[in-house]
Amino acid sequence: MELKKVTDAAFKKYGRVIREIDFTGLVEALNTKTPTPDDVVYEPSVPELETLPVYEELKTKTYGELPIQIGYCNGQNYLLNALEYHRSSEINVAGTDAVLLVGSQQDITDEFTYDTSRVEAFLLPKGTAVEVYATTLHYAPCSVGDNKFQVAIVLPKDTNLPLEKGHEGWEDKLLAAKNKWLIAHEDAKIAGAFNGLKGENITID
Repeated sequence: MELKKVTDAAFKKYGRVIREIDFTGLVEALNTKTPTPDDVVYEPSVPELETLPVYEELKTKTYGELPIQIGYCNGQNYLLNALEYHRSSEINVAGTDAVLLVGSQQDITDEFTYDTSRVEAFLLPKGTAVEVYATTLHYAPCSVGDNKFQVAIVLPKDTNLPLEKGHEGWEDKLLAAKNKWLIAHEDAKIAGAFNGLKGENITID
């Protein structure tokens, strides 16, 4: 798979590089205050990150004063495993180099399947922040080489928290958490997930 950069024109349909905000403090906090396990860990809301000055700037400039949360996704990963989307943009801030595997929601079929050959890979260099648009399919970042990754995840408040009620109907089979619709690959064996990814469970070498 070709590895492009988030600064390439090909990324523009998936998101944009955020240049108007200084993320130095957030990157430092990721590096010094968050763990890097051998697998993948995701925490949606972390007080040590949400007390940083950048929290108010993100809330004001990128989410138009909506309540937000700042968490992280850290660890080591080389597989696609699943793709998810939200009804809102997600901001990724790289504490280390990482690879983002992305696709377009518009390519999901009426049966909620998605061909993994459509996935594209983009390098997110350390210190870089991107807004991943709501219609962009994404999941856990991937490692660069043998290194572990650290990526801050910014979303509207309560996104990815457990659902409070049952859901039935059209798209609800994909609803895995609040504001999170997920399509998994059967090889990933994600409990309760809808296995709609068809083709290879992509691996980043």
